[in-house]
Amino acid sequence: MAATDIQPTEAAGTTPTGGQSSASARSAWRDVPPRQVRRFAALALEEVPSLAQDILREIRAEYPGLPVVLDDSGEPMALVGIRRALEGFVQQLASQEGRPRYHLEVFQEFGRGEGLHGRSLDSLQAIYRLGVRLAWRRLAEIGQQIDIPPPAMYELAESGFEYLDGLVDQSVRGYAEAAAREAGERLRLQRKLMELLLSERRAESTGGAASGHGSGPSAAPGAPFGNALGERAARVGWQLPDRVAVGVLLRPAPEAVAPAVGEGVLLDMEAEQPRMVVPDPEAAGRPELLRRAMTGWSGAIGPPVPLADAAKSLRWAEAAVRLMERGLLPSGEVLHCTEHTEALVLLQPEELIEDLARRCLAPLDHCGPAHGRRLAETLLAWLETRGGAPEVAARLGVHPQTVRYRLRQIRELWGDEVDDPDRRFELELVLRARRLRGLLGRA
Repeated sequence: MAATDIQPTEAAGTTPTGGQSSASARSAWRDVPPRQVRRFAALALEEVPSLAQDILREIRAEYPGLPVVLDDSGEPMALVGIRRALEGFVQQLASQEGRPRYHLEVFQEFGRGEGLHGRSLDSLQAIYRLGVRLAWRRLAEIGQQIDIPPPAMYELAESGFEYLDGLVDQSVRGYAEAAAREAGERLRLQRKLMELLLSERRAESTGGAASGHGSGPSAAPGAPFGNALGERAARVGWQLPDRVAVGVLLRPAPEAVAPAVGEGVLLDMEAEQPRMVVPDPEAAGRPELLRRAMTGWSGAIGPPVPLADAAKSLRWAEAAVRLMERGLLPSGEVLHCTEHTEALVLLQPEELIEDLARRCLAPLDHCGPAHGRRLAETLLAWLETRGGAPEVAARLGVHPQTVRYRLRQIRELWGDEVDDPDRRFELELVLRARRLRGLLGRA
């Protein structure tokens, strides 16, 4: 209920808070003669300055750690707020027409202050309740002094606590605004931190630390990069780790809520493909925590690297995601690049591998597609097993005599080249790449 909805002197049949009562009920406060109401309000307004001081003194005694914030005139904002709240409530008691207008920005500011300092609203609401109890004692004395009937004073007490609800609403609004601004600012600073961490251009200022000449914890960022990174990290409370892994995510749906990756993991959901930076990715329990957090998401996490090499981890994660989108790596989960090294190494330099394959597999050009594929699969199984016909046959699931026939054909096509170690390596390389692309069957 908003504070301005409280008006005990409205038409008969309403409560002091402005809410409609039943047809048979009658407002006891409405029955108080207007002259007596005005007298009550005048006496209460006279008491407001000293009452506000007394309330603030009691609050400070009860909550000694309460910060003192001054307004532009040098007056404590808490005192201003108490005085305005009392004046607003009493003015509504005396008003016979319309609702008085008064400002509650100070209570929103109280809420903002709690939010900006990372405190909850519990203590602020407790302070408000204490203030209402103290104010009610004084108002009850005034009511007794001018003979306000007890039923009317009971309604007045109810109105006071409903008025308190309105003040709390204002503080909650201010608290929510501060929390939203704080969250937005933190996300902005976090994105700035990630931009610096993942920038390729920073290598110019790292003194070679990010160029691959150093690896492991000793490969610390260079001074310019390290200083800037440290400053940005401090602003979001992120402790610089020795090693990181960078992830690239694919949204399961446009409106998908950010995964609960936990503290310490930097997450940028603004990018078309969200990114995350995982500190100390090999720490005990970290992989399992990430696996649970990423349920329903897909993407890739790059290899763990020294902090200054974060962009390298990002490149591998991006490469893996591209392969996932082409159907060359498993989708529907967040995979780790370190578990798919072969695919990432063989499928990335596509043009080079294809050129090598064209030259190495030229002897198959004159074979039919189906027969050429069978020979290629047999050749790869033979290169991988380094065994005879029985071992190759078991791998392919065919008869050994079939394998012997195919191996003789391979000898005829390639000749002594299949005995050369370098040529054998090239053949295995291109044939593995073709199998990864689905052009050969998996043994």
